[in-house]
Amino acid sequence: MFFPIAVQAQELYKAPEGQRTRWTSFENITGEKGAGGMENQGAKGHAFDQLLAGETKTLLNFEGPGIIKRIWLTIGDRSPEMLRSIRIDMYWDRAEKPAVSAPLGDFFGIGLGQLVPFENALFSNPEGKSFNCLIPMPFKTGARITLTNESSKDLMRLFFDVNLLKWETAQEDILYFHTYWNRFTQAPLGQDYEILPTVEGKGRFLGSNMGVMTDPEYLDTWWGEGEVKIYLDGDGKFPTLVGTGTEDYIGTAWGQGSFAHQYQGSPLVDQKKGHYAFYRFHIPDPVYFYEDIKVTIQRLGGGPKEKVLELLKNGADLLPVTADNAPEFIKLLEIDPPMDIQDPDFPNVWTNFYRQDDWSSTAYFYLEKTINQLPKLAPVEKRIQGLE
Repeated sequence: MFFPIAVQAQELYKAPEGQRTRWTSFENITGEKGAGGMENQGAKGHAFDQLLAGETKTLLNFEGPGIIKRIWLTIGDRSPEMLRSIRIDMYWDRAEKPAVSAPLGDFFGIGLGQLVPFENALFSNPEGKSFNCLIPMPFKTGARITLTNESSKDLMRLFFDVNLLKWETAQEDILYFHTYWNRFTQAPLGQDYEILPTVEGKGRFLGSNMGVMTDPEYLDTWWGEGEVKIYLDGDGKFPTLVGTGTEDYIGTAWGQGSFAHQYQGSPLVDQKKGHYAFYRFHIPDPVYFYEDIKVTIQRLGGGPKEKVLELLKNGADLLPVTADNAPEFIKLLEIDPPMDIQDPDFPNVWTNFYRQDDWSSTAYFYLEKTINQLPKLAPVEKRIQGLE
């Protein structure tokens, strides 16, 4: 189970029995004791390898109980297309279906394939050139990690190491690490984006990283009014947990600039292109579930009334939902007969509206089971569509 960094630090002065440190890399692909650096008479003989188009390489194939503590890697081609085309899969306890299946860059918190330096509690990209993951990933009988190159190009340089602890005895109360990657390039207006579709069982939602490529038809209006909704343990139409806006959810306010903190951040902000990548991790504020969970966010934006009228005149696909006439919050979807924003009596105030943008995300969660029933990772064509 995941523990905050402050708790982990208490282990620094101990050398517990029943745990042995192991690394895997191309210099010791099995991680076996005394089997590292054997090529080229020990003088840096196999620091990297290739990952050819269509090829799958195994980074870890470990038998027995243990816990992965750190994953580091880098690749020679760090283009957005390659970061979305390489698939990382993780299997626990000899399961045939992966618990983790995601595009490489997105898994490591690189939204929209755009490399920018950042550090948070779970991931880091120190200089925009490498990928680090510090999420603890325990297992009882074995673990396997693979990379698959689903692009049409050969990758000539792949470096990696996986750092783990080998346990003498399996821990029975563990939860298994899982991910889910999703993307909406187009969906019905007003349909919430699914960060995590319904997952059944007991577990913990760790959080997600998200990316948004705004639709140019909305010009420079604000895209981030959407509220995160977390449905827990049998919730029906309405969730138990709900936020107040996208930038509010990641800990900022009144718009969204660039920042990277331990549990929340927005490393990528490109206002000219309308590209944003951001994250929120529920580490100090855990989200547990015991029967099921679903996580969504509304695709909502906003702007001054005159700007929204301009968008409508231009034929933009939108639906006004609220008007901020403080202290009154006008709930347009509850008014009968409906209030038309083009009516002269409509207040001249900030107006929120459903809109269409390109959303993608990677959700991270723990589950009591080694597999989940979520859809398979989308094909590479959908993953790379429209990336720059």
